[in-house]
Amino acid sequence: MSTAQRRIVIVGDSIAGCTAARELRARGHDGALTMIGADPDGYYARPPLSKHVLKGDGAEAETWDLTDLDIISIVDLAVSVNTDRRTVTTADGTDVPYDALIVATGASARRIAGADQLGENVLRTFADVRALRTELDTARTAVVVGAGFLGLEVASACVARGIAVTVVDVDPPLRRLLGPFLSDAIAARAEAASVQFLRADSPVSLVGSPVSGIECAGRTLEADVVVTCAGDVPETGWLTGTGIADARGVAVDECCATAVPDVFAAGDVAYLRTGPGRAPFWSNAVAQGKVAAASALGLEPTCAPTDDYFWTEILGLSIKVVGPLPLDGEPTVLEGSVDEGSALLQWSHNDGRTTIVAFGIKKPVGLLRRLARDSAVSTN
Repeated sequence: MSTAQRRIVIVGDSIAGCTAARELRARGHDGALTMIGADPDGYYARPPLSKHVLKGDGAEAETWDLTDLDIISIVDLAVSVNTDRRTVTTADGTDVPYDALIVATGASARRIAGADQLGENVLRTFADVRALRTELDTARTAVVVGAGFLGLEVASACVARGIAVTVVDVDPPLRRLLGPFLSDAIAARAEAASVQFLRADSPVSLVGSPVSGIECAGRTLEADVVVTCAGDVPETGWLTGTGIADARGVAVDECCATAVPDVFAAGDVAYLRTGPGRAPFWSNAVAQGKVAAASALGLEPTCAPTDDYFWTEILGLSIKVVGPLPLDGEPTVLEGSVDEGSALLQWSHNDGRTTIVAFGIKKPVGLLRRLARDSAVSTN
């Protein structure tokens, strides 16, 4: 079947889905291209939502214009797929036929509220940010459940607004991914900005309906705003019974192919069969979107399906990481000082790979990649 005859459907208006669409056209697909997405705000970048948009000052989401790609856009929820008939069915009952399908439905925010409990704040979509931003406009106190990247970015937005914030987690901030060295440095910076940390030795539950606080470690902590940042859940409900997804998400190979012929997956919904599990980072979503698009056309991908790069901004401090995680032990300081909030750091792993971290220091990503690559080569 020629590329002009091949009908390709992308389900998910995520960065992975949008990247796949653009890559399909760039690699020569001139046939029918349909994107099914349920977000009424359209196509936009999610990382800036917690890093910048939540802080206020009239900031809006960074939107993408895909009109040049000649896409058939369906703003609706995909509810099922029939892999025998090769159709995707939407909530309004429309059947959309495909010759190749790319699953890019991403993930939804994990919630901890009870079934009948109202008012739990999460942050995943632009609509979530608008609702939370309105609450923060009049808040004096806040509790953030989760000391990961998202939780600390939300806490940073609270500090920028002059809101007293407490972050609750079973571990110190970012300890599981960045290790004790960077975790301690980030915690010290946060505490200097009056962020409070509460260690949870048991599951956190939300109090009130609408939510007015949390119950944790035998105590109740009330706040004007409570935000759950407890991870995410892959959006796979619409794939039930197809063999495409399992409890972990959608398993893919190095070509982003699933176990079902002509079905591919990319982004936060997917995980590599040979890897430890989902790695829901923006850079991975972009890489997998490109790989899935090439594979859907029967072409060789131009990149790997993983990209060990991410960045965050915590209390005005930019942290860029290139290389594998987690980080154990102390790094080699290549430049600057962590105590002064400006350092270039290197971790060497047992398998010969290297991780480079720009901690509050301005360095282009290309340089960080080159340092990680050259350091890894020199240790082999």
